[in-house]
Amino acid sequence: MAMIADTHHRNLRDTIAAPFQAVVSFLTLLAEANPRLAAVERLNRLSDEDLAARGTSREDEIRRIFGIRASI
Repeated sequence: MAMIADTHHRNLRDTIAAPFQAVVSFLTLLAEANPRLAAVERLNRLSDEDLAARGTSREDEIRRIFGIRASI
């Protein structure tokens, strides 16, 4: 006697979800390829003391990385 697994519902769900998963994966790859992300990761590895020794702060570095001008 042959056994048949009912995988129709799971396969249909996976088929419908696949394009959305692909878009999310693409956006994740795009974000990770952004040089700003690498700069923020390097910044996060520095301590506040290291930044102070360089004469800057975490806020100043974030502004520099993202090109944000301080408003008065």
